[in-house]
Amino acid sequence: MATQKKGTGRFGSAATGLLLATAALTLAARQRRLEAERLAARRLELEELSSRRTALRHQQRMHWELLARAIDDPSLAAVIDTYDAGIPVEKRRQFLYANAWYVNLYHLYRAGLLDERELFGRLREIFQNPVMREYWEASKEQRATLEHASDEARIGRMVDGLIRDLDEADTDEWWVVGTPPPAAS
Repeated sequence: MATQKKGTGRFGSAATGLLLATAALTLAARQRRLEAERLAARRLELEELSSRRTALRHQQRMHWELLARAIDDPSLAAVIDTYDAGIPVEKRRQFLYANAWYVNLYHLYRAGLLDERELFGRLREIFQNPVMREYWEASKEQRATLEHASDEARIGRMVDGLIRDLDEADTDEWWVVGTPPPAAS
């Protein structure tokens, strides 16, 4: 009987070892499969991000081409002109160009080439210009139609606050006016 127990013990140890090795291999295979799925999902995310950035670049290029045509040809500008009818044609052309500058900065931000703090600094600079300020005032009804929670509406509110700060500033040092957003972490 003692021999049988000894043999059974060896067989049991071998079986247990085999079961543990099989479990370890199964776990390793599962981990590799999960890692491969995670990498595939990440690859898809990156491809989608790349596709969105490509579409954004294309949209920005199209926006500029359309605005350039409208700036060059007042008859084409009439198609997109939503400004007050009392604004002279030359001023409307300036507003279209001001819009191109603003939208360019917005797209740089959306593409991740500027963070919000850098965008704020660039906006603070271009809104020193009186024509940019006139454009901003003339286009406020257009901005009022934006979805309140959208990035574009949020940036618009940031510009509104910046212009208010610039108007109320007691200094000619415009580059220090306003409270920039916190630095990206």
